[in-house]
Amino acid sequence: MLLHKEHEGQKVKSKDHSDRLKRRRVEAVKLAQLTTRQRRLLPSDSSSSSPSPYSKTDKPRRSRGGDGDEKGKGLSWFMPLLALGILRYISATSNIIHDCDEVFNYWEPVHFLLYKTGFQTWEYSSEFALRSYLYLIFHNLVGLPASLLFGEEKVRVFYAVRFFLGLLSVVADAVLVVALSRKYGNRIASYALATLCLTSGCFFASTSFLPSSFSMYAMSLASGLFLLEKHGLAVSVATVGVILGWPFSVLAFLPVTIYSLSRNFKKVFLSGALTSLVLLALSLLVDHQYYGRWVSSVFNLLLYNIAGGGESHLYGTEGPLFYLWNGFNNFNLCFVLALLFPVIFPLSRKRFSSELLVVISPLYIWICFMSLQPHKEERFLYPVYPLICVAASAVIESFPSLFESEYKTTLKDLAANVAKFVRPIVLSVILGISHSRTFSLIHGYGAPIEVYKILEHHDEVGHGSVLCIGSEWHRFPSSFFVPEFVGEVRWIDDGFDGLLPMPFNSTLGGTSAAPSYFNNKNKASEEQYLRDLDACTFLVELQLSRPYPTRGNDLSKWEVIAALPYLDRELSPSFYRSFFIPHLWHEKNVFGMYKLLKRIGR
Repeated sequence: MLLHKEHEGQKVKSKDHSDRLKRRRVEAVKLAQLTTRQRRLLPSDSSSSSPSPYSKTDKPRRSRGGDGDEKGKGLSWFMPLLALGILRYISATSNIIHDCDEVFNYWEPVHFLLYKTGFQTWEYSSEFALRSYLYLIFHNLVGLPASLLFGEEKVRVFYAVRFFLGLLSVVADAVLVVALSRKYGNRIASYALATLCLTSGCFFASTSFLPSSFSMYAMSLASGLFLLEKHGLAVSVATVGVILGWPFSVLAFLPVTIYSLSRNFKKVFLSGALTSLVLLALSLLVDHQYYGRWVSSVFNLLLYNIAGGGESHLYGTEGPLFYLWNGFNNFNLCFVLALLFPVIFPLSRKRFSSELLVVISPLYIWICFMSLQPHKEERFLYPVYPLICVAASAVIESFPSLFESEYKTTLKDLAANVAKFVRPIVLSVILGISHSRTFSLIHGYGAPIEVYKILEHHDEVGHGSVLCIGSEWHRFPSSFFVPEFVGEVRWIDDGFDGLLPMPFNSTLGGTSAAPSYFNNKNKASEEQYLRDLDACTFLVELQLSRPYPTRGNDLSKWEVIAALPYLDRELSPSFYRSFFIPHLWHEKNVFGMYKLLKRIGR
């Protein structure tokens, strides 16, 4: 009986002990679950010293930038602003004028608004009204104070406006670089910064007074804001680039706009619509003020080029490969790599998100569309210049990823390491060739601006002198380089049979005038040439190695007061004139003399 009771007691103790063990196991499981949840909430927490099983939640996340870049932190603002600021300052002070359209459609009207003298093109005739004065007034925010500050030193006003253009480029490109660094890492951002600073295309376009350059600023800024997920602001900036800048660039902004609308339609639509309405209303009011009638220059420009009125082919056509050759000249290997981005992107999905493809896609849309148009000019490619830099930087950064796979081998690891080593080499080659191109253009074609600067030192002739220009009319750097003692700038007939710009006629109404000598068919006017050559006090000529004589060769009538070498494009080999190669650049190329002459006895 006692043994039976003792046996029953042992059973009870054993059961109690078993229950306690079960309760402890349950508490241990709950504690483990709680610890796991805490680790999922704080994956970076490593303060606990107790070992735990390895899991995906414990693995630190790599940034899309790869190779140790910290996504989200990004570059500071100081370095992009400093680097871009220095290079844009150099561009503003040394850039040549690449296109006569920049002078006669933008610098000259601004000069008229400031000094009441300047040349007018048919596009600014009130009859056609293709150009918006709102764009000019925006730049006069700097031009007007500068003209009051510097007075008759008009050249300083010219460079003040150029510095303003450079500042716009600095801010826009800096936003793009910082956005790239925060989204994809510092390496791709650093590559993009280097190419934005030093490639020839960006160096020259950044301080050109052209609507296509303004659209380029908007493209950089809108792309940066888009990557920073500020979609409403991105679309507003794109709208400014289209309406205030260049209406045709709307096609280049479509991918960012459509994607932004898909993310937050109501906010983005209201932002873009409000900006559009404000700018279109301002454009109407400003153009009414200057043209003297209600007119939409934005609508007129689109109508002229698209809806049947387009006669743009009258001003030069090029073949379908024009932009490919042009892109290579201005960006060399950078352009080639940019064209390869659609091929590389599927292999680099771990590094780059679909947003980067949205940002870069306008590059290919724009090149295809513009290549189909008969009238082609270098400046038409400006809006997508920053995207060339971003696409090429992404490809360079992706070199190692081309050899990555789930199955590691010694050969693939070696190839990936070699690819990392190749990246700075490729970037250095791009920047080196770019410097060669920039140097060649500045020193080969910089004579016109420098020769006209010398004119101000010959005021002994007195006021009312006449400056005559023949075949060099298209290299006239603007009235900002013509001092006050020169009463007139006149064209003389050297065989050009197209329509030339004419001075704004204040008698007919100035900006609101519709002179009868203007037409949209590029037909020369009888009034555009000075027939009495004895009235010329100064003469500008480019003297080349040609069999025909020039007026400046008559030393009995003219004395040379300035002469600088100018690269002869027709007689110089394409490769050697396009890129500077020490010693060979001077030996292989042929140079003429860009001359400023003064009539003897005056």
